Amino acid sequence: MKKYIISGIQQIGIGVVNLQEACKWYNVNFGMDCRIFEDDSDAKLMLPYTGGEPRRKHAVLDINLQSGGGFEVWQHTGRQPVPKQEPVQIGDLGIMACKIKARNVRETFDSFRAKGLATGSSLSAAPDGNETFFMTDPYGNIFQIVKANDWFRNENKPTGGTYGAVIGVSDIEKSKVVYSEILGYDSVVYDATGVFADLAGLPGGHKECRRTLLRRSEPFAGPFSKVFGNSEIELISSETPGARIFENRLWGDPGFIHLCFDINGMDEIKSYCEAKGYPFTVDSKHSHEGNSFDMGEAAGHFSYIADPDGVLIEFVETHKIPVLKKLGIYIDLRKRDPKKALPDWMLGVLRFSRVKP
Repeated sequence: MKKYIISGIQQIGIGVVNLQEACKWYNVNFGMDCRIFEDDSDAKLMLPYTGGEPRRKHAVLDINLQSGGGFEVWQHTGRQPVPKQEPVQIGDLGIMACKIKARNVRETFDSFRAKGLATGSSLSAAPDGNETFFMTDPYGNIFQIVKANDWFRNENKPTGGTYGAVIGVSDIEKSKVVYSEILGYDSVVYDATGVFADLAGLPGGHKECRRTLLRRSEPFAGPFSKVFGNSEIELISSETPGARIFENRLWGDPGFIHLCFDINGMDEIKSYCEAKGYPFTVDSKHSHEGNSFDMGEAAGHFSYIADPDGVLIEFVETHKIPVLKKLGIYIDLRKRDPKKALPDWMLGVLRFSRVKP
């Protein structure tokens, strides 16, 4: 029996060239308007992925309080970010797309089209029969809009936040050790091979590939599980895998840099990952001798593992987060039952951290 608790996807990391511009776009179009933290400092512990030296950065974590994980928008400020030279395409290895949850996919498609957003693919059915579509932000990042039924609040926004990811892998069965066994996405919704209509608008979408959609049979638990909600992981493999999306680039360069899970029990998940053959590659708890790592306006421990193709999975054990920053009010999670969700009124107070576009 696993002794650690996963509350859900806390955020997906997005490397950008201009943080303020990107945050505004995500605020306006994806409703990412509640700021959890902002940090302008050196990334000192990510040396395996930052060329062996600390890198100056500016990062913010914004969420959509309707439901879903957030966006950790991350910009190198001590060096010029290096974009990928070619668009991400089917067959590449890494996080290809971020899934975004919507109450009504068709209405979201129509509203995005009316706003002139880049809905590169038409509205079509995914292999599970549900309507979906893909779109790109102004920076070339791909998002898949999918239907979801679990919501924390209704703020009349067409979408919620992060609902999972589409991840290019070289071997789906091997990758399941990470995504099914460690992260708990153990339920196969579909496993299909062919050429798919819903991928037709994406680079490489005309090629045959294998797609496996995974969900959890066991619901998430923990303090923020009501806000994060459910999620899904889709693994895609091709007979002729492409290059790694972050090959010859640094963590934090433009694109989806990691997928982060909010957890409780860092020591337990560390032991489990080691037993499965995926030891921590970064461990802030070890680096700080058990003390909380200060993340600007929040604190806790974080760690990373890499899947078989080098995709970075982050674990964050949150100790405190600001609720009413202006009044200096924080939630200290170390004093609460780690299995229990925070009460709705306490989570709802996060709305006072809204930032204007």
